[in-house]
Amino acid sequence: MSLFTFHLLKTNMFSAIRVLCSPPIPTDVPGLVHAECMTAMTLGSRIFSPSRMLVSQLVVFAQWEDQSDVDAFLKNHWIGKKLAKGWHTRLIFLRHWGEIDKFRVPKENQASANMEGAVVAVTLARMKLLEVPRFIKWGRPVEKLVRDHPGKTLALASFRLPRTVSTFSVWKSQKEMLDMVQGHSQAPQPQLHYEAMLERNRKDFHVQFATLRFRPLSEFGQWHGRRNIIPGLEHINPK
Repeated sequence: MSLFTFHLLKTNMFSAIRVLCSPPIPTDVPGLVHAECMTAMTLGSRIFSPSRMLVSQLVVFAQWEDQSDVDAFLKNHWIGKKLAKGWHTRLIFLRHWGEIDKFRVPKENQASANMEGAVVAVTLARMKLLEVPRFIKWGRPVEKLVRDHPGKTLALASFRLPRTVSTFSVWKSQKEMLDMVQGHSQAPQPQLHYEAMLERNRKDFHVQFATLRFRPLSEFGQWHGRRNIIPGLEHINPK
């Protein structure tokens, strides 16, 4: 069973840069399909502000062959041992839109009739560098919409120079996430996400772009002192 994981770790700048420069690769990590190593950004923050580029907050999004491969990585690999001290969730693929390289995203979407269950959304993009200013113009209002939305329990962005950007959000229910995407939620200016999608369709910001939706399987550790971030999951303390 293919499995995805999303990891968050607050560390120091030197340690984060070391991971960014020497990310885990499939030839060195059994069972790893691909891993994107990035640093965190605060959604909706000013472009030139300390919270925009949180270099000491490490973000890793990865795909695996099996859960046992994740366990072995966290126990034995030098990067895995670091990530084991932070927070992570294990995810089962549901749906995707778009394409992104290096991952093996299933071709068939999975049915998910439970609209009230928690859901995790990940976007991953390779930017057209000349489109970055336009992307920021349309993207920051959407970041604020997601950041302040009552239906989410955690939301952040991440990046890796020169062109990879990503977002991660945990939603109390699939219905609340879809209402936000389609502009039907009760949040202020609910149309912002829908309008940004129309603008992207008019003239794409990205070389590649994918939105992936997951059913959360388990949650480990803590992030900024928070546990039980994903509703309805049994929290597991790392050993």
